[in-house]
Amino acid sequence: AHRSSVHPTFVSYSSTMSVDISQYKVGVIISLEDCGSSRGKALRACKIRIGGTDDSSYDEATDIVTVVTSAPNVRDKSRVVVAPIGTSVQADDGGEPLEIKKVVVGGVTSEGMLCDSKMLGWIGGAKGIAVNLPDSFAVGSPPPSSKPRPNGAIDDEKESEEPAAPLPGLFEKKLSKEEKKKLAAERKAKKKAAKEA
Repeated sequence: AHRSSVHPTFVSYSSTMSVDISQYKVGVIISLEDCGSSRGKALRACKIRIGGTDDSSYDEATDIVTVVTSAPNVRDKSRVVVAPIGTSVQADDGGEPLEIKKVVVGGVTSEGMLCDSKMLGWIGGAKGIAVNLPDSFAVGSPPPSSKPRPNGAIDDEKESEEPAAPLPGLFEKKLSKEEKKKLAAERKAKKKAAKEA
């Protein structure tokens, strides 16, 4: 599992505003339920485990939150990032950060917000699409400070391996038509000599 630093991770949106994402939690969706729609978007109530040791060993009162979302990519068992009650997220318009409060959405009490890449200050990802993390990120831990790559590494981690050698032929001079004909004739002669031997 990935470890987080002890220091808070702040995402700066401008020179005067920042949000502490180290208070956000990695969680796993344990159930989904449709709960109506808002502004033409389907809403889903997600029960998310943000604590406990596994899906069968947790405290319902402290380790489970219900989050209502319109994110189209939420699935059962997805590993997501939750901004729980009491944390702040950056406003869409770039204004003052918004504090997450318990609210009723679609008739269901929502106890947090699923984060997209932009909310976490990551490069890439679309607005309104919930972040999905690999299973290697521990439930209840803070999210990584940058978007994980497909192999599970973090963008800001330095690789200890030597850089890969450049691909052969990538920057080599291309052969002229005459040179290609000469090489083809040489190969043909080699083949003929090997056949006769």
